[in-house]
Amino acid sequence: MTHPLLEPQGRCTVLVVDDTPENLTLMSNLLRADYKVKLANSGARALEIVAGESPPDLILLDIIMPEMDGYEVLRRLQFNPDTEDIPVIFLTAMSAAEDESIGLELGAVDYITKPINPAIVMARVRNHLQLKRARDFLAQHNHFLEQEVANRTRAMAELQDATIRAMVSLAETRDNETGNHIRRTQHYMEALARHLQNHPRFKDELTDDAIETIFKSAPLHDIGKVGIPDRILLKPGKLTPEEFEIMKTHTTLGRDAIIAAETGTTQDNPFFRYAKEIAYSHQEKWDGSGYPEGLVGNTIPLSARLMAVADVYDALISERVYKPAYSHEQAVEIIRDGRGSHFDPDMVDAFLTLSEEFRRIAQQFADAEPARLAEVDRLAADLPMERIELTSREEPL
Repeated sequence: MTHPLLEPQGRCTVLVVDDTPENLTLMSNLLRADYKVKLANSGARALEIVAGESPPDLILLDIIMPEMDGYEVLRRLQFNPDTEDIPVIFLTAMSAAEDESIGLELGAVDYITKPINPAIVMARVRNHLQLKRARDFLAQHNHFLEQEVANRTRAMAELQDATIRAMVSLAETRDNETGNHIRRTQHYMEALARHLQNHPRFKDELTDDAIETIFKSAPLHDIGKVGIPDRILLKPGKLTPEEFEIMKTHTTLGRDAIIAAETGTTQDNPFFRYAKEIAYSHQEKWDGSGYPEGLVGNTIPLSARLMAVADVYDALISERVYKPAYSHEQAVEIIRDGRGSHFDPDMVDAFLTLSEEFRRIAQQFADAEPARLAEVDRLAADLPMERIELTSREEPL
């Protein structure tokens, strides 16, 4: 017994293609009680009907026809994505096994020789229409499932983004850095990663998916500052050695907070991996003089090395309670000087190539009016370069 979902709904349409009028009449009389029947007396006419607004559900196709034989008609149907799934049954006087083999290899679903047995023709037409109905049902079901997966994935991504914004907003209430600092560092990192995507050292890791995930996880780089006391976090001027030791714990606090958020997830999520790497290791330095672990060179995660450049550049050009804003040019020189000591040399080279892109991003997501920024650049440019050093809120007196 056929499942009701696989029964043809309504009257299916069968196209009969034959150059002999008597054969068309015979097949029309046989089929019309159960199906809508369309007739074509040539291959060209059959292709016109199939290309119309109501293509048939199944085609009964003769092989021996003038101008365009049945084999060529089937080839053209198979070549067209809109018609390749229409089942075709060859209905022909060519009874040699070789002819049948050619027809089936071309893509026909069945091969019936003339003279026909009406009961067998009807049974095979019915069976292949049911098979087509099953294929269509599965295709629609799969499409529905794909849409559901896409919708749920999008909903999860939106929830993840909302959670990130909430966590970042919490951090912003504790620090003088603005949300635009978060956006700027995100876009700096993306620009660097895109530029390095084809570099031999980085091409295996910096896939499009990885760059997108790094971009999303970047805002959590300083989430650990939520756990730093205000007297240290908001202190004007440099920190004492004791205060600096406390400030350094923001990397560990940030990583641990992300680990806590990750607990209970059922799979390895690259978002959490990158978020932990960036939060924990973005204060590491290429020469091993950073913290929290004093990692050296390539042992520092790639995502954290990208953030190191992005975070320092933005800190330099931004006004903070403990330092004035430096000009873009001054920030570029400081990062250039940090090549091979503070920063990955290849990333510094990429930064120097992209320095104007960094300037554009800084202006696009500026904290102040463009005129105000221009004035800051002008004033900072008047400072002697020998007085500018890589000052950080996280370094002691």
